[in-house]
Order: sequence, then structure tokens, then C-alpha cells
Amino acid sequence: MAIIFYIALLRNTPMAKIVEDKVILGIDPGTSVMGYGIIQVKNRKLSLVAMGVIHLAKLGDHQIRLKRIFDRTIHLIEEYKPDEMAIEAQFFGKNVQSMLKLGRAQGVAIAASLSKNIPVEEYLPKKVKKSVTGRGQATKEQVAAMLKTIVPYKVDPKYLDATDALAVAVCHYFQSGSPTKTKGVSGWDAFLKQNPDRQA
Repeated sequence: MAIIFYIALLRNTPMAKIVEDKVILGIDPGTSVMGYGIIQVKNRKLSLVAMGVIHLAKLGDHQIRLKRIFDRTIHLIEEYKPDEMAIEAQFFGKNVQSMLKLGRAQGVAIAASLSKNIPVEEYLPKKVKKSVTGRGQATKEQVAAMLKTIVPYKVDPKYLDATDALAVAVCHYFQSGSPTKTKGVSGWDAFLKQNPDRQA
């Protein structure tokens, strides 16, 4: 009887009320600029911890850029100690080479998180935009404007990649526990269980 009551209680509880206090790291992957946004969830309220961008364009070699993405993601994790990471998923485009490079950048950031046993979730750009603004076709500027009402911040970031990353973190908070989100992994061991063909 107690179990039935508990299940019924969960079904009638708004999602935001069952999300525990946590720190979420949002990443907007890129090969020229990578954005990051970190929020804290406490007592069902969101607050901005940090956001910014990592410049990669001047590094030249693509492999060096990937190493910088890995190192900086590790640094963010060690400095801010997030409980979870959310990253914008890759979408299909016409330029195959650009897609491959972006996919590698995303994969390196995910690998950095998994190496620290931080759970990762991926969200498509349309999902992020709809979660924050209610419109899947919203512009970057509209997303940034709406974020100010959700996670107040005073200084406008120089690059919209930062607000895009912040939007990913906010989207993850809104979608926590939702069955419609992309399947994530909680660590390297979990990744191998979900992908047995990747084992050496």
C-alpha cells in the first residue's frame, strides 16, 4: 500500500518539485568557440554560477583544439564540481567536414565528463530552444533574452555561445526525469554496457 501511495504521489508531483539540489554544467560544443554555462539548483530555484567561452580558432591544428576542449572541460569540472553535464547534440548539416569536426568536439567534451564519472545528457538544439522559449525555431538572441527571466544575470556575454550553453543547462533542469530526453550515460562502464561493440 505504501509503495502504491508513493507512486501516486510522484505522478501528481510537478517535475521541478522532485529535482534535488545540484550543480549542472551546460556545454555548447564548437571547433572555433566552445560555450559553457553552469547553474545551481537549490530549493527549486536556479542561480547562475558561471558562464563563458573557450577560444579555439587561434590554435590552428584540429587535434590541438580537441585537446584544449578536453583539458578545459576537465578544469571546469574540477573547479565547479557539477553533479551532471548537459551538452547540445549534433544536428545534420550540409557540410560533412564541419559536422565531423563538431562531432569530435562534442565527443571529447563527453569523454572528459565520463572520465570524471559525471553523468551526461544530450539535447538537440530545437529541444533546448523550445524548453527555454517555448519555440523550437527561436533565435539565439531570443534564447538569451528569455534566459534573463529564468536565470537572472546582469552582464551580457560577449559571445552567444555562452548563453547557448546556459540554455542547455536550463533545458536539462526542466527535462530532468522526462522520458523524452536523449538517453545518457553515467560513466565509462555504463557507456560500455550500452555499447558493447566499443569494447576492445
